[in-house]
Amino acid sequence: MAMELYSHNKTAYEKAVAMLADTGKAAVIHPTGTGKSFIGFKLCEDNPDKRILWLSPSEYIFHTQLENWKDAGGGELKNIVFLTYAKLMLLDEKELSELRPAYTIYDEYHRAGANCWGQGIKRLREQYPDVPMLGLSATNIRYLDNQRDMAEELFEGNIASEMTLGESIVRGILNPPKYVLSVFSYENDLLKYEDKVKKAKSKVIRDEATAYLEALRRALENAEGLDKIFDKHMKDRHGKYIVFTPNHDSMKDYMELAEDWFGKIDKDMHIYSVYSDDPAASRSFREFKSDNSDHLRLLYCIDALNEGVHVEDISGVILLRPTISPIIYKQQIGRALSASKSREPVIFDIVNNIENLYSIDTIKDEMHNAIFYYRSHGGESLIVNDTFEVIDRLMECRELFEQLEGCLSASWNSMYAVAERYFNEHGSLNMPKGYRTDEGYSLWAWLQTQRRVRSGKVNGILTDEQIEKLDKLGMRWESAKDAAWSRYYSAAEEYYKKNGDLQPLASYVDDNGIRLGAWLTQLRSARKLGMNSSYLTPEHIEELDKLGMVWDVYDFVFERNYHAAVEYYHKHGDLKCKSDYVDESGIRLGAWISNLRTQYQKRGSDLLTEEQFRMLNAVGMYWGSKYDINWDNNYDCLVSYLKRTGNKDVPVKFKEGDVALGRWYRLQRELYSRGELRSDRRERLLALGLDLKIEDAWETKFRLTKEYSESHGGSLNVPANLIIDGVWLNKWINEQRLAGEGKRKKKLTDDQRRRLESIGMVFRT
Repeated sequence: MAMELYSHNKTAYEKAVAMLADTGKAAVIHPTGTGKSFIGFKLCEDNPDKRILWLSPSEYIFHTQLENWKDAGGGELKNIVFLTYAKLMLLDEKELSELRPAYTIYDEYHRAGANCWGQGIKRLREQYPDVPMLGLSATNIRYLDNQRDMAEELFEGNIASEMTLGESIVRGILNPPKYVLSVFSYENDLLKYEDKVKKAKSKVIRDEATAYLEALRRALENAEGLDKIFDKHMKDRHGKYIVFTPNHDSMKDYMELAEDWFGKIDKDMHIYSVYSDDPAASRSFREFKSDNSDHLRLLYCIDALNEGVHVEDISGVILLRPTISPIIYKQQIGRALSASKSREPVIFDIVNNIENLYSIDTIKDEMHNAIFYYRSHGGESLIVNDTFEVIDRLMECRELFEQLEGCLSASWNSMYAVAERYFNEHGSLNMPKGYRTDEGYSLWAWLQTQRRVRSGKVNGILTDEQIEKLDKLGMRWESAKDAAWSRYYSAAEEYYKKNGDLQPLASYVDDNGIRLGAWLTQLRSARKLGMNSSYLTPEHIEELDKLGMVWDVYDFVFERNYHAAVEYYHKHGDLKCKSDYVDESGIRLGAWISNLRTQYQKRGSDLLTEEQFRMLNAVGMYWGSKYDINWDNNYDCLVSYLKRTGNKDVPVKFKEGDVALGRWYRLQRELYSRGELRSDRRERLLALGLDLKIEDAWETKFRLTKEYSESHGGSLNVPANLIIDGVWLNKWINEQRLAGEGKRKKKLTDDQRRRLESIGMVFRT
């Protein structure tokens, strides 16, 4: 019985399959806990006769996901060839050539951007350029690697389904957590801000900042201790909790504090730790998973459980972390969230520095955006959760910290002087997000504030004189989204002027480094899915329509490729081109035809319209599989050989061009002898007057020996290295002589001995 996916995964799966058939590439971006690995396993289940290569960061992640699949009722998947990205990197050319996948699944594909692993993936894609690729990850961005977008790099922007953590909570796919925000270590941060205050040039600013700093210090010192916070909010007092720590030393320190922090909950708590990249190798981890006692159970770990690792019945997570990447932050939260859970998870966000008080705001923004979208598009019924409980013991600290930051940002003229100095050094006001000067001035944030004040989004005063001064520094007043639109649309206009259309390849990058092809692909996906309405406005759609934007790429691709197919048919009389065939215009006709055949085997008449079927059939489209085509080609080659030579016994080593005809014919005879040759193929071969029965191996070798003896005057003195039709004749003759003399376990029959003697073999008795 086939696995029934959750509705959100079923929708994503169907879109991914369609995109794979269309472009050969599809990425799924779903948050941790939503069961996205099932999308990949479903592809394996629906294609049981195809080899599917599954790539993953670790073997443990894969086996854990496979266990989850089976626990959910999924069947055995025998068609998966599994490799870690590290193992792929080490394969030699022979091993790589033996993979022969029909699909490749890149799990946690954002990890494939690592330099060492990337080389293995590059070689794999060069070896199998036409094999469809499915990517699964909670994020497509490598935040700590120059914001690289791996959906663009690996999948050319072909995103079949995208969902944020906030959206999954809004839709009820993941249960809303109880989020408890507190702070643990702040003394060093206060010292740092004391230094900033001392360096402030204005006495007025120094005095005001000092007052805010002292108020912040008092607020932090008066905040509840962690022992009280855990005691108050750990409702499942005998639950399992994962404690994420930044490194081995800090993990040891935090474990020593366990009695102080959790003693009020359970003095006999069970504590475990794991810090290996492979949790399967940890006895402690296995014991934690199997611990079903009525005690508080804590698993301290470093980064081992960030991604892909599932632990049943987790009541919550405790984040004892410095500032980290959004990927790891969401993965760690995801350990407490699951699409199959009914309980309310709790997340203790124990931040290590006061500058990191805003991590939860990302999820809140994602929820807000999802709610706004569904309410403005008639999707009110999809909104299950519009908020979740946040226990914010640091609200006063947050406000004081904002006031301190604002105070240290100095007066308008002081900040303008900082901006002017930056402009003189760099030639523009383009700078990284969140940029601060060496003195600690938040220049990027200040420029953002000026834009918001002028647009009326925040209260404030910006005089004409101030606007003019910023204009002289090349200030761009539009939002980041508007600026991005202008930049990409200008590139689209230039492309249209040069080419007369707006149909670049998805991988096209213009002379200025703008990834125009990927941008247009993402816009098509956005319009098809109805998302990104704040970016893809009706006005923007109208502007693109003027440039000949093709929104339904599938119909366009069919028309373009069909014309290429007609040209091929006129030249060759059929459409049996190789899957890697590319025509003079750069159209990958072979891959397109191959994909059509593959999808037809699966979907039948639902694949195309009746008109499209008629058009393709008119130019000789063959709907059998690529294996059927190979068989037909080899059969035609055999017919040609028989007509040319009249020899109905094809030598095993005989080749006709690049066709190993002898080996292929031998295989057909073996299949026939075992009763495994398809009936239609059997009839076609027998119609050629062939005897498909395979001669007994002993009889074959005796016949070759007899023929040699007859052609050499009855002599059995065969050269030591003579091989005829794959038979080492001298070796076989010696083996028969020893068998006849009783020196081998396997004896000759009386008939065999008599026949050998008849051609001159002498046995010593």
